This record gives sequence, structure tokens and C-alpha cells, in this order.
Amino acid sequence: MQILRIDSSTTGDQSISRKLTDELLAHFTNLHPEAKVVTRDLVAEPLAHIDPITTSAIRTPPETHEEAVAAAYPAERAVLDEFLASDIVIVGAPMYNFSIASQLKAWLDRLGVPGVTFKYSENGPEGLAGGRKVVVASARGGEYSNDQMAENQESLLTTFFGFVGVEDLHFVRVEKAGYGPEAIEAGLAAAKEEIAKL
Repeated sequence: MQILRIDSSTTGDQSISRKLTDELLAHFTNLHPEAKVVTRDLVAEPLAHIDPITTSAIRTPPETHEEAVAAAYPAERAVLDEFLASDIVIVGAPMYNFSIASQLKAWLDRLGVPGVTFKYSENGPEGLAGGRKVVVASARGGEYSNDQMAENQESLLTTFFGFVGVEDLHFVRVEKAGYGPEAIEAGLAAAKEEIAKL
């Protein structure tokens, strides 16, 4: 078994999503002590935004790669293979300006690969990357559960992971983080209860 932990928060020790990914990793390694743990900190080691070279490396067959694309391919493919090799994926996803951090979007851009994680058929899109549990550690300064116009963070992740075939998707969240320490403490306590059920 492999557990993959992804962090994208830029707030360091103050990060609520990182506290949640800590809790989630402790929970799942306690359940699966034999599991291999792989971590990817998208802030400490950011992925570049995709460009023509990396897009070709991600989306075209290796035998068609020109020199620059071939050089980029191993590192680009490693990000995808890391995800596909994992049975449990923990994704730290704070809300930044009503959506996800750009670092996390760069990671997602390497997972949406035609013919590998999804394909189109006569019935429309079909996800090919199911068979794994994805748990999103969500942190938000306000309360967005009932505000569909402003909520473009969890909804984006739900759409993306559903598109690539992930059916075992869960969110553990702390909302109202901007309301102060008491709200954060209450949110973390509630989140820990949710984690225990996973």
C-alpha cells in the first residue's frame, strides 16, 4: 500500500490544511503501518505551470517526443505515476481567493491525461483513475457551504477527481478560520472527529 500526501498551503506553521494533512497521515499510517508514505510539498518544491514543452510531455506518446519534450518527460510522468501508484491520496487544499492555490492547480494539470486517467467515448467522458481513496483537507476563512457563487475550491476538486474516475472522495474541512482562534479550534475538533470515521 502507498499513501501520498500533497500540501499546497503557503502559510507555513500557521497552515490549517497542513494540520489536517498531519492528522490524516497519522490516522491512515496507524490503520496501515506497513504503508509506504510519499510526500509532495508543492510550496517547498513547486511544479512549474505547464507550457508547450510540459504539455507535450504529459499528453503525447513518448515515441513522438522531440529532444526538449523527451528531457521533460521523466519528471512530468513521475508526478502522475506517484498518484496512480497510491491507494490513499491526502490533498491539502486551502481556499485562496475562492479557489485552490495555483501550486495545487499545477499538480492537477499533470493528472488529467487523456487515455491514462480519462477517455472520451460515445457515452461521454469516462474516468480511468478510480480504485483509490482521495481525502481533501480543506481550510476556508469564511463559511461557503451554502454559497455556491463563491465556492470554487471544493467544487473544482469534486469535479476534477470525479472526472478522472475517483468515486471514493472525502472532504475534511475547517471553515470560518478567519473568525479567530476559537472558530479554528472548534473547526479542528470537528475535523478530527470526521477523520476518525474514515
